[in-house]
Amino acid sequence: LLRIEELFRSEGYSLRLVGGAVRDLLLGRNAKDIDLATDCTPDGMIKLFEREGIRYIPTGLNHGTITVHTDQSNDYEITTLRIDHVTDGRHALVQFTSDWVKDAERRDLTINSMSLGFDGKLYDYFDGQKHLAERKLLFVGDAVSRIQEDYLRILRYFRFYGRICLLPNAHDPDMLIAIRDNAVGLTKISVERIWSEMSRILVGNHSPHLVSLMYELGVAANIGLPDDGNLNELTKVWESMHRHYQLEPVCLLVSLLKSGEEVERFSRQWKLSNLERKLGIFVSNEREACYQGAPLKYYKDQLVDGEFRNHVLELLKYCNRFPDSTELEGWTVPVCPVNGNDLKKAGIASGQKLGETLKDIRRKWKESCYESSKEDLLATLK
Repeated sequence: LLRIEELFRSEGYSLRLVGGAVRDLLLGRNAKDIDLATDCTPDGMIKLFEREGIRYIPTGLNHGTITVHTDQSNDYEITTLRIDHVTDGRHALVQFTSDWVKDAERRDLTINSMSLGFDGKLYDYFDGQKHLAERKLLFVGDAVSRIQEDYLRILRYFRFYGRICLLPNAHDPDMLIAIRDNAVGLTKISVERIWSEMSRILVGNHSPHLVSLMYELGVAANIGLPDDGNLNELTKVWESMHRHYQLEPVCLLVSLLKSGEEVERFSRQWKLSNLERKLGIFVSNEREACYQGAPLKYYKDQLVDGEFRNHVLELLKYCNRFPDSTELEGWTVPVCPVNGNDLKKAGIASGQKLGETLKDIRRKWKESCYESSKEDLLATLK
């Protein structure tokens, strides 16, 4: 990375860290994703990399983004400074610039508008450092303009509120008014992007408060959440989760929904992955029995019968049965000592009779808490 910065500097260009990396460093955290910005054009970057034999991928040339591959483990996205020339509420036609202030103006939140030079100098045009220290969330400049440039920023506001702000209800009133007045714009956003943001909001800090606020401001209705979402269940599950463990985001979504059928509909509506859909339906269908104290043996039998371990563990965590989930997590799933070949050798012909007999053998084995030997089980055939 230092080699790249030195190359840009030697050619008279600036290269700075931007976005989340700057925010994380100011909070004393390790920067997870290192994104960079430059006043060099995409064509200029390509010429530099090709001249120096540096591998690169033109990942987003329309928006000025090139991914540079510096070694076997590190890729860095470098984006040319730009202005959103024309926007439609989601996508923008950009115009490249060399003005760092103009580039910062088009970013969503003040805490995301800072840049950091490799000499350690912080460039902060909109008091982002002050707002970060105060754990305060504000849009850059006029909130309405920022939102109307990209309505997804409404959901980003809620996500970053959960990441940055310490108190659940310390919103700037003007930010909430701007969100309420523009919530209908979320209907322009793809469901994949909505779920990407919502999945992080649901498991983040202050989630019950934020989702409740989304209902109050009309956000929930415009992203397709049910009018009667179960906020009490969400609060119960979220509070339990934050005391002990992390849950998959789809489990928090399930807490808002009433049934496996509703989870199925939502899975199609928000285009959840097949794994998320199956997990959500399982948790929804099984949670009532789990709340009522279905014995741990019941869940061991589910694992023996081929249910995904993660499904059962997520269910137990969802229902605040943390000790049971811990025990089951370390449990080795036993294998029935009798199989179809054993039954054939015992004289049972293949077909329906063999299937029914094997099912009965497995039932007896499970009733013995998986302790019956092959000999014991085959003896029952007589």
